[in-house]
Amino acid sequence: MGNIKAGRFLHSKATRKRCCDPSDHFDKEKNTVEPKNKVEKLEAVQVMKKNVEDDEESEIVLQRSVKKLHFGSCEEKEVAAKEIARLAKEDVTVRKLITELGVVPVLVSMAVSEVASRRRSGLTALIHLANGTYTNKVLIVEAGILLKLPKKIDLLDDSTTSAFAELLLSLSSLANTQFSFPSLDYFLPLLRDILGSGSCFETKRSCLCALYNISTVLENARLLVSSGVVPILLELSTMKEISEKALATLGNLLVTLMGKKAIENGSMVPESFIKILLWEDKPKCQELCVYILMILAHQSSSQREKMAQAGIVPVLLEVVLLGSSLAQKRAMKLLQWFKDEGQVRMGPHSGPQSPRFAMGSPVNQRDAKEGKKLMKSLVKQSLHRNLEIITQRANATGDSSKLKSLVISTSSKSLPY
Repeated sequence: MGNIKAGRFLHSKATRKRCCDPSDHFDKEKNTVEPKNKVEKLEAVQVMKKNVEDDEESEIVLQRSVKKLHFGSCEEKEVAAKEIARLAKEDVTVRKLITELGVVPVLVSMAVSEVASRRRSGLTALIHLANGTYTNKVLIVEAGILLKLPKKIDLLDDSTTSAFAELLLSLSSLANTQFSFPSLDYFLPLLRDILGSGSCFETKRSCLCALYNISTVLENARLLVSSGVVPILLELSTMKEISEKALATLGNLLVTLMGKKAIENGSMVPESFIKILLWEDKPKCQELCVYILMILAHQSSSQREKMAQAGIVPVLLEVVLLGSSLAQKRAMKLLQWFKDEGQVRMGPHSGPQSPRFAMGSPVNQRDAKEGKKLMKSLVKQSLHRNLEIITQRANATGDSSKLKSLVISTSSKSLPY
């Protein structure tokens, strides 16, 4: 059946070629733009002839490859898969047409083969066929690739592991479409195992991007958390090379109660996030990190206390001075929450809410006094310790004026916002 489809496809394509030979192109060009001399005319004809010859050669290769993929020996199938990968890599139109010839199920079987060379050639072909085409991705999933994924990666070489990660990343984009994505029970274990292995950063980045795509669908949060990816994400978020997607995925999980609880219980929280705030060369990571800390601190006095004990206030002050505009805005909001908590006067805004005491009570006066004293002490220590370093870094005029403004305002009754 696949051979009949291939014949029809190639016949129609060849017909289109015959209807438009080099002389036709030459006549059209002659009627519109007259070449300057005969050399240019000859070169134009030669280029068009070469293009036609290349297309005809590709047709022959495709016809032969599809036939071998369906009916050839194991060795012939490997060669055919490599040719299909090469053709699919060159043109998105060819990618769509190739899948109409029924090659996807065969390539899926090769991709999960126990023979390493056969597995690699099948995976490579699937990766190129899936690139940028929704229909091809659906066909690959419907061919059962997710049900046939390896349960463990211990026996896979690095190149095969990387290829699986790249393919899963491509297929994960279906999570944001109307396509009814199959159960993630077969999808997540392989991603988790690759992230927990000693694979290279590029392979891990592909897996993190796949997890991020899945996490954008709120209904997937429960399964993601229960699969045990949160501790892995927390650890990977501390690695500068791949931190951004790990933080973005954690941010998506935070909006669910189950995800927030799992992150709060992490042994690295909040210390690891506070360290990330110091990455001045990673502004996006700073922005994501402050967002995560804001969600954790919101209506959670225990989390705010842990953050204060971990030294978050002076770090937030530095972000206010040197961070991106978005990071500065979020850091100032978070600082305001800590300042309000120190003074025990939480307003009905979007910030954290704490129990109110009756005005004039001994408990309220004592806590307010101690909180205010502690906040002033933290601010002074931070400014005196970091003022000289920060001033040197803040070369721009805007940074200098911002520094002056912050010093003045932190000595008064309110922080800038």
